[in-house]
Amino acid sequence: MARRKELAPLTPWAYDFILWSFSLLLDLFFREVHPRGSWKIPKRGPVIFVAAPHANQFVDPLLLMRVVYLEAHRRISNLIAGKSMRRKFVGPCARAAGAIPVERALDSTKPGSGTIYLPDPENDPTLVRGIGTKFDSSEVQIGGLLVLPSVKGNAANAEILEVHGPEELKLKKGFKGSDALEQMTGRSDIDVNGNFVDGDARGRKGPARGYQGTKYKTAPKVDQTKVYDAVFERLNAGGCCGIFPEGGSHDRTELLPLKAGVAIMALGALAANPDCDLKIVPCGMNYFHAHKFRSRAVIEFGNPVEVPPELVGMYKRGERRDSVGQLLDIIYQALVSVTVTSPDYDTLMLIQAVRRLYNPTGKKLPLPMVVELNRRLVKGYTHYKDDPKILNLKKSVLDYNKQLWLLGIRDHQVEYARLSIPRVIFTLFYRLGKLAVMAIGTLPGLVLFAPVFVATKMISIKKSREALAASTVKIQGRDVMATWKLLVALAFAPILYVFYTIVLTWWTYRNRVNGYVPEWVPLWIVVLLSMVFFPSITFAALRFGETGMDIVKSMRPLLLSLFPSSSNTIYKLREKRTGLSAQVTEVINTFGPEMFDDFDSTRIIANPFKESGTPATPSHREPIEEAALPDSFRPTSPRRVNTADASIGGGSTAQGHLPRNESFGNLGSIGLFATRPPSRSRSRSGSNSGTSRSGAIKGFSSLNSKAGFDEVSKKIRGAMKERGKERTRRRSEEGWGLTGSGPETPTSEEGKKEV
Repeated sequence: MARRKELAPLTPWAYDFILWSFSLLLDLFFREVHPRGSWKIPKRGPVIFVAAPHANQFVDPLLLMRVVYLEAHRRISNLIAGKSMRRKFVGPCARAAGAIPVERALDSTKPGSGTIYLPDPENDPTLVRGIGTKFDSSEVQIGGLLVLPSVKGNAANAEILEVHGPEELKLKKGFKGSDALEQMTGRSDIDVNGNFVDGDARGRKGPARGYQGTKYKTAPKVDQTKVYDAVFERLNAGGCCGIFPEGGSHDRTELLPLKAGVAIMALGALAANPDCDLKIVPCGMNYFHAHKFRSRAVIEFGNPVEVPPELVGMYKRGERRDSVGQLLDIIYQALVSVTVTSPDYDTLMLIQAVRRLYNPTGKKLPLPMVVELNRRLVKGYTHYKDDPKILNLKKSVLDYNKQLWLLGIRDHQVEYARLSIPRVIFTLFYRLGKLAVMAIGTLPGLVLFAPVFVATKMISIKKSREALAASTVKIQGRDVMATWKLLVALAFAPILYVFYTIVLTWWTYRNRVNGYVPEWVPLWIVVLLSMVFFPSITFAALRFGETGMDIVKSMRPLLLSLFPSSSNTIYKLREKRTGLSAQVTEVINTFGPEMFDDFDSTRIIANPFKESGTPATPSHREPIEEAALPDSFRPTSPRRVNTADASIGGGSTAQGHLPRNESFGNLGSIGLFATRPPSRSRSRSGSNSGTSRSGAIKGFSSLNSKAGFDEVSKKIRGAMKERGKERTRRRSEEGWGLTGSGPETPTSEEGKKEV
């Protein structure tokens, strides 16, 4: 019997090659990418990875694929928009990587004839009439969509239930929201909940007098049977599927409503094969300036979600709407636990400012801790935002941010106010010298690679504008910028290098580069050296330029400190920051225990304002603070004082050091690629980047499930492995008298506490 052809075949070698090729670009584009909680990924069995927010169009799936492959060695078949699958370069790569195309109705919208309006919006909001429309033609399909023009980045749409004639149809559900109803009626007496305020009082029940309707678009009905069949086929084979359930990429600060597809896939797979042991793993795609070059990201994995058997039973009995809705709620809550969302951009900026003020000692927090702290602050602010203390604190923080903006400095640079004038001058000249060295290393690569920089900038802006014009949910279209920067660089950079190689080879052939190249050097050697030389100086320019830009940003506050008036302003701002830090800490210590039961036991930052002058956490927690950190964030040698990073003229931290990327010492520790932080191993325990548990260790929670026992077993095995390494290292030191250079492992007692 012939083997049935796969609907979306995944070829391992092609998948690995494509992932490796794009990983080089990801390593260059991102400064840091930290996996968190990757030990929670099931090692076998069918898995649906549910990722959000979808802030980077094609970059999100690549990052997810890479992290999952590195941490769990599993390959993912991502669901990709059919429109993207038809792109010249993206389509073949996605097909080779086993991607499953999904046609989206909103990708196929077309302008409709005439205009539409609601004749009786209060009594029958599903009835739509048109003027000059052709509802009975091929323009409109039952099960398709009516799409209204975009307002404030949102375009309302509704599914078509019935067609009564060329100028009348019925919707499955009426349009929601005041903007959509105003578009369909021309009336302004609509509150935020979509209710008509004074229609009955004025005797109006229909649209505004003389209203001629609004323009609209139609979208066809899309049959997703092949998509579900391909997903079920992959899951039944024990594979993994990845889906971004928001339905498309966007640049909003909150999660979009989830589409029902992921719930249907999970319930359908379990209904067909109840013993497949399907898991749903939530993935938080947490970016710091997602569209910018050399930005940072934290990919966080939540606890696997098991679909409740009662929902599968409801799905089998035909109660699909209820079962799908309940499972979507479960998935949404799982995503909220691994993402940082806020109602708007201003709130997100406020939360980040509060997080910086909550760390007055200048302690450098690992990115996963920053994400966790942001998440908890957002949750607390949302719950207590109307409290007078919170309102007063918000006003003070916003005023502080405004003063920073007016001075053109950053929060961490306020500490420069503590430096004396001679020290400021010395630091300024020291950094100018350092900047000159960085410029020498940056200039050649910057000049040679400038065409690529210009092309990526221009094309990404153009594509961003096109995406914004075609989207119903984007705000500025930034979600496509990183994708196009990578694609343009991937296509243009090799062409540029080949051009430079040809020019250098021709120059050598013509006059031996004005006699600098000896006659005995063959041309093929020139070609080989050129293929290595040009990419190398470009990479060097990126590294030196990255460090140099951090130094440039530190120059302004130093210059301001030289002038008495500006120095006085910065000094006052520093005093204000100190007061704000105390106020923020007091508010968090007041509301934190009410909001989070584990507030004290999982405290990330000790309270420096406690009267005793000691951290608010008990002293016995101090020794295990390092042990509570993930492996990948422990210093290489905890007890060694690192003097390489010390600034001669002080710096922006409380200890007088330069920030990490303003120091020569940092250059020596930079690996070839910076995606993974230095770590001892790729062990599962090393990727469990939970919140630093510098507080008291809590007892185990009740072990009432197989997953609970598995988690404890994993931690015990990890601790035993670490203790074994420690014993081996000690024997080696005793036998050979050598001092170990690797990261220290906790003592056995600390290891027990960590477990």
